[in-house]
Amino acid sequence: MKRVTVPWVVRMVAAVLALLAGQSSSEGGEASLTDRVIWAVNAGGEAHTDTHGIQYRKDPLEGKVGKASDYGMRLPILRSSPEDQVLYQTERYHEDTFGYEVPIREEGDYILVLKFAEVYFAQSQQKVFDVRLNSHIVVKDLDIFDRVGHSTAHDEIVPFSIRRGKLSVQGEVSTFNGKLTIDFIKGYYDNPKVCALYVMKGKPEDVPKLQPHPGLEKREEDEEEEEVEVGEDGVKKSTSTSPKKPVRSGPRTPNPYAADNSSLMFPILVAFGVFIPTLFCLCRL
Repeated sequence: MKRVTVPWVVRMVAAVLALLAGQSSSEGGEASLTDRVIWAVNAGGEAHTDTHGIQYRKDPLEGKVGKASDYGMRLPILRSSPEDQVLYQTERYHEDTFGYEVPIREEGDYILVLKFAEVYFAQSQQKVFDVRLNSHIVVKDLDIFDRVGHSTAHDEIVPFSIRRGKLSVQGEVSTFNGKLTIDFIKGYYDNPKVCALYVMKGKPEDVPKLQPHPGLEKREEDEEEEEVEVGEDGVKKSTSTSPKKPVRSGPRTPNPYAADNSSLMFPILVAFGVFIPTLFCLCRL
């Protein structure tokens, strides 16, 4: 009988542990978030690796299409970690429709994540635009300020799938030729823009969540939790009397950062108009 030695026992235990680890990895292991992201760009900015390990490349449209802006660098961005605020502080905008192309060679389920933050306008209906995925409008009438307010991170998550040469997104299907086109559509309210974006394999629940914003969450709950009463016919009816305000068309603004700021001076002029007569009266007394 072969004598059992300590080194032999150690080698056997190590072999068993390695076998179990390999089996566990093959059965239940999933690719990391970094491995599942197939394409990522920091629009209008430099390359950046975020806290989740996603590696954003420098904007490939630099010097080709639209304009890069770092106007938001002077502002802190809510709902984003300090390390990743740069993803929302820089942006690319254009006075016309513009977009990015993403090559996709494998079939499967994917997620498009679009990152935005309104760092210039201080009210809604100043910048409104659509987002198109190939021939499909996947984000309609996006008003960033209306969604989350000023200097606040906002992500749009768009799941889609590619199978047998077909792109399926939001119940619509079209032919897919290996290239995903993400377009930001020029509308009647200023210029379209994007801060950062990436495409990954997976489901919506796989996307990292933004930090909570108590005020924003309360507003979303108020909008979703409408009072419902049952009528005599047994049909549930909403008692809400404040439907969501539709977006109306308006004048085109060629450049958001060259827009006239004279409206901001009006409250100051009114204050001076009230202060000077008051001061005169006080002097008379």
